[in-house]
Amino acid sequence: MSWNVNELLRKYLIFGSQNCRHDPEKVLEEAIKGGITAFQFREKGLRSLEGEEKAELGWKLRLLCRKHSIPFFINDDIDLADRLEVDGIHVGQDDMSAQELRKRFPDKIIGLSVSNDREVEQSPIKSVDYLGAGPMFPTATKEDVKPVVGVQWIQKLKSNYPDLPVVGIGGITTSNAYQVMEAGAQGVAVISAVTHAHNIIETVHKL
Repeated sequence: MSWNVNELLRKYLIFGSQNCRHDPEKVLEEAIKGGITAFQFREKGLRSLEGEEKAELGWKLRLLCRKHSIPFFINDDIDLADRLEVDGIHVGQDDMSAQELRKRFPDKIIGLSVSNDREVEQSPIKSVDYLGAGPMFPTATKEDVKPVVGVQWIQKLKSNYPDLPVVGIGGITTSNAYQVMEAGAQGVAVISAVTHAHNIIETVHKL
């Protein structure tokens, strides 16, 4: 399936089992009902699954996305990319180079996280389909989180790369998502705002 990157970034949900208070499949089902436009499987960090358990959960979530025509991304785990038949791969600065990824997966959507000018300068921007910009606001979801860059970072990226889609991430909630969109982002990426929500469907609607 051919995806419009600008559209799929609009409500981009990211999580692994370690982020969920309830069954991950149920969380994803509710989020899909609410209107997410993409999902990234990020099974990483404290209390996360490994090996076959990780692969099995990934496949269940992948099938849910396929059933509802939601693009399915994986975070960093190159070994699982083929096995889970992913639509895209998202990497950070310490993961496999986006340039190497493009050679290995010429037909996948590739996203790259950037947090400052130095990272942009050292990144193969021409090899990626979109940039993940953040952290937008303070967040406690990820360990070793980088300094908050604010929505000004999106404005700068869009000024320098007007044709490259950008999604904001980090501390985004239903209360501040509009600031990210007004800064010029194509969408917002969220984790705990949805996975910890009392009403997931309503929360996704509000994003």
